[in-house]
Amino acid sequence: MVEQSSEVHITGPHEPAVTMNGIGPTETETERKLADALAGIVAAECVPVESHFFDDLGANSLVMAQFCARVRKIPELPSPSMRDIYRHPTIRSLATALSQAAPGSAEQAVSQAVSVPRIPPEPVVHTSRLVHFMCGTAQLLAFLIYSLISGFVTSAGYQWIAAGVGLFDTYLRALVFGGIGFIAMCMFPVVAKWLLIGRWKQTEFPVWGLSYLRFWLIKVLLHANPMVLLVGTPLYVLYLRALGARIGKGVTILSRSVPVCTDLLTIGAGTVIRKDSFFLCYRAHAGRIQTGRITLGRDVFIGEKTVLDIDTSMGDAAQLGHTSALHRGQAVPDGRHWHGSPAEPTHIDYLRIAPAKVGTRRRAWYGVITMAQLIFLYVPLALGGVYMFFTQVPALRDRLDPETAALSPSELVNDALIVSLGLFGAFIVLGLVALYAVPRLLGLVVRPDRTYPLYGVHYTLHRLSSRLTNIKFFAWLFGDSSYVVHYLRTIGYDLSRVEQTGSNFGTEMAHETPLLVSVGTGTMVADGLSVVNAEYSSTSFRLSRVTIGPRNFLGNNIAYPVGGRTGDNCLLATKVMIPLDGEVREGVGLLGSPSFEIPRSVERDSRFDHLRSGDTLHARLSAKNRYNLRSMALMLFARWLHTFMLTLLALASVDLYGVVGDVVIAVYLALTLTLSTAYYILLERCLLRFRRLSPELCSIYDRKFWQIERLWKVPSHWLNIFNGTPFKALVWRLMGVRVGSRVFDDGCYVTDRTLAVIGDECTLNAGTKIQCHSQEDGTFKSDSSTLGAGSTLGVAAHVHYGVTLGAGAVLAPDSFLMKGEEVPANAHWGGNPAVDMPEPGRACGGTGLAASAAGVPAATVS
Repeated sequence: MVEQSSEVHITGPHEPAVTMNGIGPTETETERKLADALAGIVAAECVPVESHFFDDLGANSLVMAQFCARVRKIPELPSPSMRDIYRHPTIRSLATALSQAAPGSAEQAVSQAVSVPRIPPEPVVHTSRLVHFMCGTAQLLAFLIYSLISGFVTSAGYQWIAAGVGLFDTYLRALVFGGIGFIAMCMFPVVAKWLLIGRWKQTEFPVWGLSYLRFWLIKVLLHANPMVLLVGTPLYVLYLRALGARIGKGVTILSRSVPVCTDLLTIGAGTVIRKDSFFLCYRAHAGRIQTGRITLGRDVFIGEKTVLDIDTSMGDAAQLGHTSALHRGQAVPDGRHWHGSPAEPTHIDYLRIAPAKVGTRRRAWYGVITMAQLIFLYVPLALGGVYMFFTQVPALRDRLDPETAALSPSELVNDALIVSLGLFGAFIVLGLVALYAVPRLLGLVVRPDRTYPLYGVHYTLHRLSSRLTNIKFFAWLFGDSSYVVHYLRTIGYDLSRVEQTGSNFGTEMAHETPLLVSVGTGTMVADGLSVVNAEYSSTSFRLSRVTIGPRNFLGNNIAYPVGGRTGDNCLLATKVMIPLDGEVREGVGLLGSPSFEIPRSVERDSRFDHLRSGDTLHARLSAKNRYNLRSMALMLFARWLHTFMLTLLALASVDLYGVVGDVVIAVYLALTLTLSTAYYILLERCLLRFRRLSPELCSIYDRKFWQIERLWKVPSHWLNIFNGTPFKALVWRLMGVRVGSRVFDDGCYVTDRTLAVIGDECTLNAGTKIQCHSQEDGTFKSDSSTLGAGSTLGVAAHVHYGVTLGAGAVLAPDSFLMKGEEVPANAHWGGNPAVDMPEPGRACGGTGLAASAAGVPAATVS
């Protein structure tokens, strides 16, 4: 970075140059200081007040974020946001807008801000190392005890099933044991909740203490409950009611985000909650767990990728749009439609499907049939299939015979090779066949643009197709390479004429049905795209085609709904809300929630365009394809090797079963977790050659980028088992994240591990993401991101690269902290994109006051 000269000249189109030593009116003084700050960023001696930041000065969003951070450090200037920058892209227009937004001149605004004391931030709860250690020890003991009990029960059940004579007798025994076991697993968390907690209340308590330990135990049991697999059925609603939630008739819940403090959840009749929504009734904040109410009225609609913070409410027939959030204390009145992060009023109707006649009897029959299928078909077949596998494979059958001598190590290895190769190969071959055939067969029954009632044959077939085609293994395998195009076409995507880039799609794709997704020529998609091509009410659903135009670039974590108003040549930024009204946007960029227009591209981002055409592209793309193919083969081998090791461990455990007894199963579960964790940590560190990533600015056709793409293929889903424990921070540290002590991580994901810095006693909520890179069209950029000690990331908050979050700072739920931002210490930021934003709940005077102050009535449950 080049410092500005001592004298910066500012010129307008109809005025002479004025030096910084000149004296002028307040607006001119503001312009001069803004130009002074910008000159140091763009290394220019002269910054005309009418020059466009992006078109004339060649700046980009990272440069302007650094400009905003520098301006915030000048006390006499108002603080601009990135939204202000894009709306007012010249010094003169920005100074005018900031002056108009302030109550008078800039100096008056500063004096007023000084005279009004800000609410001091809540202090971070400091936990002693002893308490932290004791909590982790207790959590480890809970896991070992649970594994031991599971081992004894599994062993007893297997022995009883094995005593059956004939196929029918074996089925009956598997039915009885499996049915009783399934019901017991479903009921145990409910009983444990009422015994350990009773009724949840609005309160707060520090993490790592005894209260937290009880909270964590119930949370883990709820997430491990088989009832989570029944999300989208009436049985799941009954399950939440058994846990204490007040839920009315005809409620449809499609989100797998299980609410923990269920007694604080009220949902009125006829409400629908879409998938990928968070309504946890708790949050982690500054080293505390805070619980609070979420109240939804009758006939409420909650969209995709939404967050409901604690102490929020929605009145009857209210709507919350896609990619939106209610921050603490927000309340949506009856019949109103809100969207955005934080939500604000809108006229858009997100419930665009007619209801169907679905009564209590239909829901009851669907629940009964679903439970009968589980108990009488799936569970016995699963148990019986395991039993037949153990008895029909000679190596396993002989090993279970107590009279048979133990096999030698070479025989164990040989058997493990055969079994693991057979299972792994069958999964890949049969999986690809099913992915091609099943969606097309089911698509003959569930037709597009037709409204079907929920809880019938069409709904069941749609759910089956959606679950099958969203298996993450194959997207993970083919993503970030040229071969993902063939995979997506296999499952049913319409990709028009493909202009191959070698990175057309990332490794994380989701959809309702793949048969109704169209993507135009030349479009590139990063990770986390969810194509929302199914519309729901609480009684009906409809599938419709979603079309993403040509020459688009889609950033991370985007929900693209039916009716999205974007066309050709658009840049859709990370976490952007796709507009559903107005003219079709073309040739522009969209950022934020609600979204606003930004430049499609800037001069500085086109430096690698010469690599994207002609013979140069052909040569670079061929080299990238060869490298990606080797990466795919390496990752397949790594996944099979993991399968082989677990199989070998299982066969050795079976061999020791007659010697050690039932405890061997518990030991196997513990060793499986330990071995898997160590294996994937070592795999990633080896791929990095035990070094750290360095900040990059390169083309996607650079070998350095291909090496990073290979890192993204290392599986990370297993990290979720450590959420809420001290072991999560330990695992991050082993994977290269620079993590401080006593960090609370309730479900954060870090993409580029060695570029992230997390300070002591930070609080990371569920669904948060620290992404230390960005990819726009053919350019890859990465830089480190730093969270200061004691900082907090709210639920589903997204932190970009090159970011600094000051000590004790808070990022509100569902916020997007853009690249290059600097959040001051102890500040409270929120929104998409994030700006300085005091928390509404604290401004309202405490827990639960906002809803009552707004006059929103509590939901009626009937």
